[in-house]
Amino acid sequence: MTIEDVQNHPDNRNIPINKVGIKAIRHPFEFLDKGSHQQATVGTFDMAVNLPHHQKGTHMSRFVALLNENVQQLSIRSFMPLLQEMTQRLEAESGYITLNFPYFINKSAPITGVKSLLDYQVTLDGSWSADGSKITIEVLIPVTSLCPCSKKISDYGAHNQRSHITIKAQVSEQLFVDDLIQLIEKQASSELYSLLKRPDEKYVTEMAYDNPKFVEDVVRDIANALNNDERILAYTLEAENFESIHNHSAYAVIENNKLTNTTGV
Repeated sequence: MTIEDVQNHPDNRNIPINKVGIKAIRHPFEFLDKGSHQQATVGTFDMAVNLPHHQKGTHMSRFVALLNENVQQLSIRSFMPLLQEMTQRLEAESGYITLNFPYFINKSAPITGVKSLLDYQVTLDGSWSADGSKITIEVLIPVTSLCPCSKKISDYGAHNQRSHITIKAQVSEQLFVDDLIQLIEKQASSELYSLLKRPDEKYVTEMAYDNPKFVEDVVRDIANALNNDERILAYTLEAENFESIHNHSAYAVIENNKLTNTTGV
């Protein structure tokens, strides 16, 4: 018995589709980063290809089959070959994958050295076609910022806040997620840690007090470090301070495309 393949039927409406595929499918894998660091995680995948005007539908099951057959491990280096294989398997001209997953670093507290896991949200976003390909990495990094104005005008203390730094960067294959996180954390008033003993808490509190930064300072200092890193080709950098004495956030963005030498917001 032959089962008819309806997707391959012709379509007479003469309208191509830019992207068609599946969204929000979760799949476990091991993410490989710097050195031998590999981490089990669960990702949420959006997968799509283009569809020509003459074809009725794409083969949705092939996206799921690709994940189950080929995505036991992933890295920044292997992400583009996955895109190419998906596009060719779906018999398309262009393919797109967006992958979101939690990434954990086992951090040592600054004084006692006690270890604890801190989570970061990572997004890999890629496109592939015979004419060219592109991959960007987005990482959300929580840090501490302390207000210089509050420190200056107060007889004692200063208000500080937890801040989210979001970097979306087009990078070369030589850059790792760990590298990007460390580069950004160094520019904050202080890093965050999941577990701190009293000597550690004293240290990070005083470190932030000695290193006050406005949201403008944070994005400019990070941008300066990004500009000096040849592995980063273009970026959009966003900082949001969740103010502790206001019911609103302070916010700043810097964009830089080194490929075209443009800077702006």
